[in-house]
Amino acid sequence: MAVREQLRTLKYASWLGWQIESNWTKPWLFVAYSIAKPISATLILVLMYLVIFSSSLTRPDIFAFMFIGNAFYMYVAQVLFGIVMVIHEDREHYQTLKQIYIAPISFYLYVMGRAVPKIVITTIAILITLAFGVLVLGLEINLAAVNWGLLALAMVVGLICICMIGLALAGISFLTAKHGMGINEGIAGMFYLFCGVVFPITVLPQWGQAIGMGIPITYWLEIVRRAVLSGSGVVNIGGLQTYSEMEIFLFLLVSSAIFFIISLAIFSYADRLARKKGKLDMTTSY
Repeated sequence: MAVREQLRTLKYASWLGWQIESNWTKPWLFVAYSIAKPISATLILVLMYLVIFSSSLTRPDIFAFMFIGNAFYMYVAQVLFGIVMVIHEDREHYQTLKQIYIAPISFYLYVMGRAVPKIVITTIAILITLAFGVLVLGLEINLAAVNWGLLALAMVVGLICICMIGLALAGISFLTAKHGMGINEGIAGMFYLFCGVVFPITVLPQWGQAIGMGIPITYWLEIVRRAVLSGSGVVNIGGLQTYSEMEIFLFLLVSSAIFFIISLAIFSYADRLARKKGKLDMTTSY
């Protein structure tokens, strides 16, 4: 019975999140936007690459590294932002956070359920981006050789880790005004810099590499690249070439577990502090 209640909470939170994500316009315009946005973002990256490498795709290894990393990084930016926005939307815009908080449901599952539409929409955007890369830009991906098992495991662990980091930032949002969403953008930007999204972490100074090696997103992107580009003949340049896939996956599991515990602790502490200071229903509409 308890499991059924938990699943129902997750289901209706996901449904609510989808309504909020998609009801701002007509369905055809929403579809057009969902297609145009990832392609536009991809073209910005392609133009950067063309400028750096003399207007020709002469380094397929670097192009594949940048393209795959930037594509899957959408999960970090969109899901993190989406989870943090749950607090701000329900507290500031809809002013329903207090009612939801005292409802007989798991608030953790409610927040995770609200993240599900973000994950689905981002997954579609990534598939569109990859298809555009293969069909238009000549990205070398051999679908028959993709390590689907490794990719599936990495996606499960990686998405859980991203959601938990988002949960920690959501907890901090209990204590901040509406402009606190900048914290999320700052964290996402830090991950973009230190986790080897569009360049190998080896180009960073030693202290920057140390930071990158301590963040699970680094290992997640590396294992995703290896799984997607398996059998494509593209040389791995991520800076973690000395480690095997099993070692990197182990690093991902361990670092994700550490972040999982830290995130729960941050959210729990922020939750207690917000209740103590009466900030759960605070609005900052100025």
